[in-house]
Amino acid sequence: MDERQALTSFAALSQETRLAIVRTLVVAGPDGLAAGFIAERMGVSPSNVSFHLKELERSGLITQRRESRSIVYSASYDALADLVKFLMEDCCAGHPMIREGVQRPDGCCKTDVARSEGDIVA
Repeated sequence: MDERQALTSFAALSQETRLAIVRTLVVAGPDGLAAGFIAERMGVSPSNVSFHLKELERSGLITQRRESRSIVYSASYDALADLVKFLMEDCCAGHPMIREGVQRPDGCCKTDVARSEGDIVA
């Protein structure tokens, strides 16, 4: 990922609703969620969520596909991984403790058993 793409991604994520949408889609998995469900989950109007989804898609952090009459959005795991790699690229020079903190077993990738009941499971 180049710096320009990273800046576009960070700009898209720097808004509360958009960050919440991405986090929700990450949990939802590759099947994604319909735009209407996302709007309901975020507590915003369909036109408002549409604006945010467009910004996230433009940044490449999410993708969309049509399923019947619905537009379904999914997290772009490759783009999110590239963004994390961009952040971590130079961080560990001389500081191996940083990488150890990121790779802890209690980190981000919990199993289905460890998820709370409030999480969306696709």
